[in-house]
Amino acid sequence: MEQTSEILLHLTALEVAHLKEGVNFLRNKENGKKVIIFKEGENIQACKNLCKHQGGTFIKDIEDLDGRTVRCTKHNWKLDVSTMKYINPPDSFCQDELVIEMDEDGGLLLAELTPPNPWDTEPQTPIELEIGEVQVTYLTHASMDVKFGNKHMIFDPWLTGPAFARGWWLLHEPPTDWLERLCRADLIYISHMHSDHLSYPTLQKLSEKRPDVPIYVGNTERPVFWYLNNSGVKLTNIHIVPFGVWQKVDEHLRFMILMDGVHPEMDTCIIVEYKGHKILNTVDCTRPNGGRLPTNVDLMLSDFAGGASGFPMTFSGGKFTEEWKAQFIKTERKKLIHYKAQLVKDLKPRIFCPFAGYFIEAHPSDKYIKETNIKNDPVELNKLISEGNIITWTPKPGATLDLGRLLKDQSDRDGIVDPPSGTKIFKDSWDFERYLDKISSSFDDEIFHSPSWIKEYFTWAGFKGYNLVIRVIETDEDFAPLPQGYNYLVDFWDLSFPTERPSREHPYEEIRCRATVLRHVVKNGLLWDDLYIGFQTRVQRNPDIYHHQFWNHFQIKLPLSPPDWNSFVERENKNRTSAQNCNVM
Repeated sequence: MEQTSEILLHLTALEVAHLKEGVNFLRNKENGKKVIIFKEGENIQACKNLCKHQGGTFIKDIEDLDGRTVRCTKHNWKLDVSTMKYINPPDSFCQDELVIEMDEDGGLLLAELTPPNPWDTEPQTPIELEIGEVQVTYLTHASMDVKFGNKHMIFDPWLTGPAFARGWWLLHEPPTDWLERLCRADLIYISHMHSDHLSYPTLQKLSEKRPDVPIYVGNTERPVFWYLNNSGVKLTNIHIVPFGVWQKVDEHLRFMILMDGVHPEMDTCIIVEYKGHKILNTVDCTRPNGGRLPTNVDLMLSDFAGGASGFPMTFSGGKFTEEWKAQFIKTERKKLIHYKAQLVKDLKPRIFCPFAGYFIEAHPSDKYIKETNIKNDPVELNKLISEGNIITWTPKPGATLDLGRLLKDQSDRDGIVDPPSGTKIFKDSWDFERYLDKISSSFDDEIFHSPSWIKEYFTWAGFKGYNLVIRVIETDEDFAPLPQGYNYLVDFWDLSFPTERPSREHPYEEIRCRATVLRHVVKNGLLWDDLYIGFQTRVQRNPDIYHHQFWNHFQIKLPLSPPDWNSFVERENKNRTSAQNCNVM
């Protein structure tokens, strides 16, 4: 299949002559497509008016004095259209340029190259499904048990324990037979490494009963199972598959994993096809497959809730008043729910189900986050969508959707079967101490007896050459500094550890961390998502700038192997013994 192009805008020679120097915002009146053209002398560049971060619209940047940048209305990201690079946050993404072609009359054609859709290879003619042949059972959060004929496939099993260290807990009580369902699975798909999808407490229980269950993940830059060898979980049948290629399970069942357009290094989504009928699961992808998705699917699953970030709840100082946070959260959730609704309406699936957002900040010490971090209501989203000819499903644990029955008759009430009356829907206990005790066990580790661990850890992390100074303060549960905790500076310009902030001009962040979780992360070489997304920090920054390179490194790009703490302790003990011998002499 050859690559094709889509004409987004055609400008006549007169319209080209009227382009102003600098940034031009244009819209195709026929199809509504919006583009940005940057003109500098005879040079012309163009891109879609669509932010690569989360699909926001660009407008004029009133702070730009050179006439080169535009600002996204969604998160205030700024794009330098003359270079197609984002300058806020710096060193993050590059915008895709449009192809510019001259026509015979001196006009311009702006086109977007569109590679062939991989799911169109080896097309299957849909075969009518029997009632009961394809059944989708909701377990909890992003986990579904899907029966395709005599095969069972499970998505993202987070069914016990917390996620992101101890910040997220399951909102719904999963069906009592969840472990039996995992053990009988013919294949399990895990979309990415975030712990509300890759749940080691869940996989631990599975591995004790059936370590050879087939598990499939995408071939992301950051391996999904990078932490497996250090987790104690023994799984023996993990398959890493390429993107955009059909994986055949049997004569009728196949699936294809696709990458996220914004975070291709870690996020994935999946298309599953059975007898020509497609299920699209976009999971958490910000722009699944760069926004190119099939429109002929029978069932679409998508996240909906928002609130999967420490921003702005964990920030303080400056503009971050409670009033500002509340308004920001309200606005962002509204933008997200309308974006999701529009995406579903554009793709026109026969059935839509919002999932992957049913979590709660349940621990009593996170009461502030729970009350502040308001999430979208799936019922409200479904109301926005059901105005069209799309069936919507707000799932309950153990509820089952019969795809064949609903495709035959959308009004068939037996197409969706709720759990039996009296079934427990919401969790009211989480066994906190069991999991918190495990995290806290790192606190008194020998590693932390010497302050040299700080240099050892950040040297291992490998982030330097960036003008940023951070102060890390170890705290108690309420983010008050621990009297005997560490309080230190890290200057990433030269990776030094000064006792005072350097005299040069520099951005500064103060990060207060719950000491038990911080030391757990440090000891095991875990990503800082456990701190940031897990709401285990409180952050102040001056100036108020998002340092993409810093956070991206510690959230995604840390080394795959943890620090060699055994060697570190041996060196420290040797140095300590040598010092003692010198004192004796």
